[in-house]
Amino acid sequence: MKASVDKDTCIGCGACSSICPEVFQMEDDGLAAAYVNPVPSEVEATAQEAADSCPVDAIHVG
Repeated sequence: MKASVDKDTCIGCGACSSICPEVFQMEDDGLAAAYVNPVPSEVEATAQEAADSCPVDAIHVG
């Protein structure tokens, strides 16, 4: 499974990094990034939860 964040859509709410800090982090530009790829198998469900919780659907996992 890979994760990505659409920087053009991201609003920097921080939900993803709060839910799954093993994969997502906030960068200096105030927007989220997926910094671990592929997503470790032990956090795949949490990464999916982070994607599902994104208010603007900027996160893609699969």
